[in-house]
Amino acid sequence: QVQLVESGGGLVQAGGSLRLSCAASEKLFSIDVMGWYRQAPGKQRELVATITAGGSTNYVDSVKGRFTLSRDNAKNTGYLQMNSLKPEDTAVYYCNVKRYLQDYWGQGTQVTVSS
Repeated sequence: QVQLVESGGGLVQAGGSLRLSCAASEKLFSIDVMGWYRQAPGKQRELVATITAGGSTNYVDSVKGRFTLSRDNAKNTGYLQMNSLKPEDTAVYYCNVKRYLQDYWGQGTQVTVSS
């Protein structure tokens, strides 16, 4: 079972940057898709971005041009670089790995953007 540990959340002013990390407890397979989701208070969890082992990425429209997802397969770690942060980016961010039909989740890290 893959265990995921997120880090890098915190409090930042609007316009600032944060980098989230997601470290997996074991070597990721080539079929594994790593992603980040977020959940704001009172809202459903939403997909932010995904990346395949080959580096293909997808982003939700609201973060395109501001967030960049990368993946270091040798370190079994993914990174979400978040720039030009907005108050509406405030949420708990969760790392996810999809392997075949199985989902693995991290414990979440809080990102708060003040106006």
